[in-house]
Amino acid sequence: MPDKLTSPAGEEFVLADASVNRVLVKGVVAVMHARTERLWSTKEGDMFLCADAEGNLDAEQATGAGFYWQDTRYLSDFRLEVNGHAPLLLSTSADRAFASHVDLANQDLLEEDGTVAHVQGTLNIRRTRVIDGRLYERIRIKNYNAAAVTLTVKLTFGTDFADIFEVRGLKRAARGRLARPKADHRSAVFAYAGEDGVFRETRIAFELEPTEVTVDDEQVVASWQLRLEPTQTELIAITVEPRAAGSSPPEHSFDVVMHDLRRSYESWERSCTRVWTDNELYNSLLSRGLRDLRALLTPTRHGSLVAAGIPWFVAPFGRDSLLTCHQTLMINPDLTRTTLEVLAAFQADEVDEWRDAQPGKILHELRQGELAGAGIIPHTPYYGSIDSTPLWLLLLGTYYRWTGDLEFCRSLLPNVERALAWIADYGDTDGDGFLEYARSSPRGLVNQGWKDSHDSVVHVDGKLAEGPIALAEVQAYVYLAKLRMAEVFQALGNGPRAASLRQEAADLRAAFNERFWVESEQFYAMALDGEKRQVAAISSNPAHGLYCGIVDPDNAGPMARRLLAPDMFSGWGVRTLSKSAAAYNPMSYHNGSIWPHDNAIIGAGLKRYGFAKATNRLATAMFEMAVTVDDIRLPELFCGFTRRSPNRPVAYPVACSPQAWAAGAPFLLLQAMLGISADAPANTINVNKPHLPGWLNTVELHDLRIGGSTVSVVFQRQGETTGFSLLGKDGDVRVLMEE
Repeated sequence: MPDKLTSPAGEEFVLADASVNRVLVKGVVAVMHARTERLWSTKEGDMFLCADAEGNLDAEQATGAGFYWQDTRYLSDFRLEVNGHAPLLLSTSADRAFASHVDLANQDLLEEDGTVAHVQGTLNIRRTRVIDGRLYERIRIKNYNAAAVTLTVKLTFGTDFADIFEVRGLKRAARGRLARPKADHRSAVFAYAGEDGVFRETRIAFELEPTEVTVDDEQVVASWQLRLEPTQTELIAITVEPRAAGSSPPEHSFDVVMHDLRRSYESWERSCTRVWTDNELYNSLLSRGLRDLRALLTPTRHGSLVAAGIPWFVAPFGRDSLLTCHQTLMINPDLTRTTLEVLAAFQADEVDEWRDAQPGKILHELRQGELAGAGIIPHTPYYGSIDSTPLWLLLLGTYYRWTGDLEFCRSLLPNVERALAWIADYGDTDGDGFLEYARSSPRGLVNQGWKDSHDSVVHVDGKLAEGPIALAEVQAYVYLAKLRMAEVFQALGNGPRAASLRQEAADLRAAFNERFWVESEQFYAMALDGEKRQVAAISSNPAHGLYCGIVDPDNAGPMARRLLAPDMFSGWGVRTLSKSAAAYNPMSYHNGSIWPHDNAIIGAGLKRYGFAKATNRLATAMFEMAVTVDDIRLPELFCGFTRRSPNRPVAYPVACSPQAWAAGAPFLLLQAMLGISADAPANTINVNKPHLPGWLNTVELHDLRIGGSTVSVVFQRQGETTGFSLLGKDGDVRVLMEE
C-alpha cells in the first residue's frame, strides 16, 4: 500500500504514523459514559460547529464537540491559549445560530521570574465566528492596561475525520488513511482518504501570519507573538474550509457573510406569521423557536428542509421534518411545501432490504458521511420508518386545508398513489388493516416508530415486544391521512376514490377502538405485537390518537384523566411511559422521559376532544420548563422525574439543542389554545373555543396566511373567558367562531 496520499488537485501528503487501519479513539463513546457539558452550536446549511463555552473544541473532553460538514467531523481540536493558559470566560452568546460571540479575559500574565506583569482581566479576547460554506473566526485582543503588553496567542488544531455515527458511539474495526498535517505561515491542511473513496481535507487559512507554526504529531500549532500598546487592538482572523473530493465553495469576506446571513434571518422572520403576547418570556420562547427553525434549514440535492437537531441529527429526517411542519403550518406553510417536495423526490421505488425500502415509502434518514458511502450503514437513504409515509400524506392533506393549493396536490398525485399503495400492501403484510413494521436490514432500526430505541416497545411486565409491531399512534396517522387525502381527491373530482378512503378510515377507526382499547386500564394499548397481543403498558403513544380523532369519544375522558394522573404527568409534562410500568426509567430515552413535541401533539388532541384546561396545563408545563433553560429553548427531551418545588427539570445529558420538533412544539400548543383551524378551500379560518391560560392575557397574530389571504387577529382573556376580534385582513377570508 502506498505511503502517500494524493488529493484530487494533485497535492501529495505523507501518511500519518499507524494511520492505516487505525481505530478511532476520540469520540467513540457510549451516550452516558463520557462527561457531558453544554455545547454551543453554530450552524448554516449543512455545516455546523459544537464548541464549549470558551469557543474551544476538545473531542476527548466533550461528547460531540467538533466542526462538521456532511456527517463528517473536520475539526476535533481547536483550542486557544494566551501565554500558555486558557483565558477566563466572561460570556458566550449564540442568539442567532449562524454566528457566536465569546468574550474572554486573560489570566495573570507573568514575568520570567514568576512575578505578575499584568493582572487578570486587563486584556479582552473576543472570539466572533460565523459559518457559511466555511468557518470564519476573528479573535480580537484589546489591551486595557496602562502599559504595553507582550503576549503569545496559540491556536491548536486537530482532526480525526470521524463519521457522525462514530462520534455517537458506533465502533468500527478499520478506518481510512489519515495523512500527516502540512502547515506553513499562511495555511494548514489535514487530509484523509476514506473507505468510501472520498478524499477529505480540512484547509485552514491564516490572515495574519503566525510567528511560528509547528506540526506536532497529528496536530498543528500556530503561535502569534504580539505587542499591544495601551488601548491597542490586534486581530487574528482564520478560515476553516472543509472539502470533499476537491469541492470548494466561493469565499466571501467575514463582514459580507455576517451581513448576508443577518438579512436572511430577517427575511425568514418576515415571511412568518408574527406572534405577539403580553408575556415577554413567552415571546422569547416563540422567537427562539422561529430562529431555531431557520437555523435547522438544511440543503439536499432536491431542496432544503428542516433537519432534526444539532449535533446528532443534522440530516434530512422524514418523520421529524413532517411533524415539525405540522406544528408550524400556522406560522409558515412554505416550509411544508418544500418539505413535501423534497421527501417526494426521495420516495422509494424499489425493494431494498438493506435500506428497509419498498416502493412508495418515504425516507427515514439520509446521510452523506463515509460510513454511508462505504456501505457500512444503510442511510443512502434509509427507509426504516413506519410513520413517515402516512405522515407525508397527512401533511399534504393538511397543507391543502391551509393553502387551498389544489394544483400542488395534483402535481404530487403519483407520489400520493404510491404512498397509499405502500400502506395497503407493504405496510400491512398480514392484511388485518393495521400498519406494522419489522426490519429487514441487519443495520436497521429494531423499532421504527418515533420511539425508535431498541427497548421502547415493552409489555407491562418489562418484556420487549416482538414484531411485527402495530403502533397505536401509527394507526391514528393513517386514519387522519386517509380522511385528509379524501378531501383532496374530492376536490380533484375523484369522488369514488374519496369515498373509498373515507370508508377505509371508518373501518380502521372501528378496528382500532376494538383491538387497542384496554378495558381494565381505561386506556389504549401502546401497540399490538407479532401475535396480535396488546402491549398494554400505559404510554404516550396512543394519546396521538386524540390529535388524529381516531379515539372513540366515550374513551376520551378516561384517557385524558389518565394522561394527567401522577403516573403519567410529572408536573413538567406527560411522560413517554407510566411510572407503573416495569420498564419505567425517568432517565431513559423513551421509557419515562418527557418530549415537548409529544406533549404538544397530546395537548392539541386534548383540545380537539374539548379538554381545554388540560391543554393549557400541558402548555403551561412546557412554558415553565423552557424558562428554566438559559436561552429559553425547549430541548429535544428531558428526564421524567416528578416535579418538586423548587427543583428544575432534570436535563437529559445528550439531548439535541436546538431540535426541530421541540422548536415547533410551542406553536402547535398555541394554535390549540387559540382553537384555530384552517379551511382554505371554503375560504375560512375557524376558531373553536379559545381558552388562554392565566399567564397569557393577550395574543396577537399578524399576517396569518390562509389560502391567498392574510388575516390579523387579537385574542384577549377576561377571567375564564377568551374572546377574539379582527385586526385586519388582506383578501376575502372569513373568520368564524365554531360552536
